[in-house]
Amino acid sequence: MSALFETYTLRDVTIPNRVWMPPMCQYSAAPEGPDAGVPNDWHFAHYAARAAGGTGLIIVEATGVSAEGRISPYDLGIWNDTQVEAFRRITGFLVSQGTVPAIQLAHAGRKASTDRPWKGGAPVGPDAHGWQPVAPSAVPFADGHPVPTELTVAEIQEIVGQFADAARRALAAGFEIAEIHGAHGYLINEFLSPYSNHRTDEYGGSYENRTRLALQVVDAVREVWPDDKPLFFRISATDWLEDDGWTADDTVRFAADLKAHGIDLLDVSTGGNASGARIPVGPGYQVPFAARVKAETTLPVAAVGLITDVEQAEKIIANGEADAVLLGRELLRSPSWARHAARELGGDVHVPDQYHRSV
Repeated sequence: MSALFETYTLRDVTIPNRVWMPPMCQYSAAPEGPDAGVPNDWHFAHYAARAAGGTGLIIVEATGVSAEGRISPYDLGIWNDTQVEAFRRITGFLVSQGTVPAIQLAHAGRKASTDRPWKGGAPVGPDAHGWQPVAPSAVPFADGHPVPTELTVAEIQEIVGQFADAARRALAAGFEIAEIHGAHGYLINEFLSPYSNHRTDEYGGSYENRTRLALQVVDAVREVWPDDKPLFFRISATDWLEDDGWTADDTVRFAADLKAHGIDLLDVSTGGNASGARIPVGPGYQVPFAARVKAETTLPVAAVGLITDVEQAEKIIANGEADAVLLGRELLRSPSWARHAARELGGDVHVPDQYHRSV
């Protein structure tokens, strides 16, 4: 039996295989008005294709817990009931194909209010549907980015509540798993790292203070998220900085804290918080960080980072480096990657009746 096509159970949710789709923003929602942040036909077709292709778990892209929490004005959101109703169409189809629907709850912090990547991704102002970003400290992400507004303690607590409200809506929308976005230089990651967090109050300075927001968000979401449903956390395991950044040692330590607060799986990525960091990108370049968390803690992990080859993905699971693999770019290129991999490895995967000729 292929390790890649073994089922995987967390709490009361069983995922049919270990081929998972990570959050990948589509930047395709309306930026303003009643349809702002609402998933549309593009989102349905995008996620439906990967479900029909046999993907075991699909994590819907970074979804703003507030309008100001979006990366771009064109991101999805889950701050109102109109968005909930539209998401139900997507989750219903995913479930019909045997795919477990998940959603990433996110706040972009100082990296918010930017244009779509194919338009350059530069910061945008009110004349282009933009807004003023916020952050733990008044430190811009990079040259050319605005100085964010430093959050007050009261505003931090408001954001914690927004994550909890978003989780309630995600449940109503039919999602089986929620993931808290603590990676890639967005708000929670900004608080974790001393590179971006220069605060001197209870949310800055020591490790305990810098992790306070993340754990408060986890606690608030876990309180409203059912006990029988898993909760994930996505982390950047390192800032890829020699000094004054978040490190792999921090990640291993934090993994134990996250598990104690009710996180069921750590989705291990890297980078995104320091614009000038040098990252040695290559096939599977982030897998060792997931493998270290798995080896040194008891928290399950998923691995990401240029995982493209069937044999490569199978070895990651079979060798115990991770409990699942998240294929990003490869699933954009090949929506039915899981079906092709199952044929190559002799695994079983769901095939829609309408595609019986492909078996």
